[in-house]
Amino acid sequence: MKAKNQRLVLALLALVALVGAVLLGMSALKDQASYFYSPSDALRDHVEIGRAVRLGGMVEKGSLKRQTDGVTITFNVTDGAATVAARYTGIVPDLFREGSGVVAEGRFTAPGEFTADTILAKHDENYKPPELAGNGMHETGSLKK
Repeated sequence: MKAKNQRLVLALLALVALVGAVLLGMSALKDQASYFYSPSDALRDHVEIGRAVRLGGMVEKGSLKRQTDGVTITFNVTDGAATVAARYTGIVPDLFREGSGVVAEGRFTAPGEFTADTILAKHDENYKPPELAGNGMHETGSLKK
């Protein structure tokens, strides 16, 4: 075999190995990916039961209930158009409350029923330290009276 042909064969083998590695990596990541759904998307797309997903929306006011064991809570996640019942066992973040944003990682156990493994509470981007909140130091307004 000529050196020119040998280099061509080696380059083609390297290209095939690279494509194979990329496809293998994409396949592995697809199985581990956690897709984000709003309640409307989840109900419309009929998310597969037991598949790891993220459910995001607002905690519906009046829906947060604490169970007698002290660590299990149930609440509804809504996007204004649809609502999904959720359940979580564990310590919730300090910012988690009714009317606040939430991203829950977990699985659907039945259509419209979600069991969370992790809860991430969203916060307002206009942060004020507790010491300064309410005393007017960070209020912005016009300098003209």
